[in-house]
Amino acid sequence: MLEKRTIGQTNTSVTAMGFGGAPLGAVGGYLEEDDASALIEHAFQQGINYFDTAPLYGHGLSEKRMGRVLGNLPRGEFVVSTKVGRLLVDPAEGERDPKMRDSEDAAIAYDYSYDGARRSIEASLQRLCLDRIDIAFCHDIDGWTHGAHQPRVYREAANGALRALQDMRNDGTIGAFGLGVNEWPVCDRVLDEFDVDCFLLAGRFTLLEQEPLQRFLPRCEARGVSLVIGGPFNSGLLTVTERRKATFDYQPVDDVRWNKVQAMRAICDAYETDLAAAALQYPLRHPAISAVIPGCWKMRELTENLGRMETEIPDALWRDLDQGGHATYLG
Repeated sequence: MLEKRTIGQTNTSVTAMGFGGAPLGAVGGYLEEDDASALIEHAFQQGINYFDTAPLYGHGLSEKRMGRVLGNLPRGEFVVSTKVGRLLVDPAEGERDPKMRDSEDAAIAYDYSYDGARRSIEASLQRLCLDRIDIAFCHDIDGWTHGAHQPRVYREAANGALRALQDMRNDGTIGAFGLGVNEWPVCDRVLDEFDVDCFLLAGRFTLLEQEPLQRFLPRCEARGVSLVIGGPFNSGLLTVTERRKATFDYQPVDDVRWNKVQAMRAICDAYETDLAAAALQYPLRHPAISAVIPGCWKMRELTENLGRMETEIPDALWRDLDQGGHATYLG
């Protein structure tokens, strides 16, 4: 059975492995509606209680697919997080995200304003067929997404969306709030300026990367702020064995990272342990981490990840990874 951990200082508890809903929308028609429903239902039946999504994922398709299933389940038995910062608009009024393969009649318009965040939550509630959102993240206000425009975007969000989420938490519209981003320094800044509950950090605290350990994670632990870790496999690099299929941050992997992963794989092999199992469990060894949320759009992927969570990993393996200079020991 999956362990449950509390989000920040709230009364909300999530399973240590959640369900990352990005692929449900991103793959679009490659995943039939019935198969999408079966995947969500199976995750719930296997004990997963935490489901993450966003308007971006399939231009609303991920939220709709989750809503078709979760809207018919007992409301107190699951936790949903979604995001604000991108409003779904008429295709003539926004831009389609080229990474999404859906056929939804919608486009994206960035809006980090106060009213935009409230409208985003209202629209998400409709797509999700729910009466409340458990966790809302302000989505992608980092340099990863906005480049040179990031300072302006941050100011807009700090004066708008983040204040809206704080107010919505206070009036009970949402249960908790924070950031959902690909870079930790912007979370560190928000930690100084807002009374957040949690962060969703994608790809930056993994078996391959531990930079947040030096400053950010200790600060979160001291403040009682939780982290959810997205992208625990660094976009697949920590699961594949063939170089031609390996990507890091959704780009072909470089030699340095590929070689580092092979060195970690050799250590795991010596203990007859799947590297992917170690990658999935590693972030959870830190007390500030509440959940990891690998994405999946195939039943096989979900089954594999559930099995990886059940794998018993010897403490000596973690020590060897640390001594090899690969992953800091979190004993």
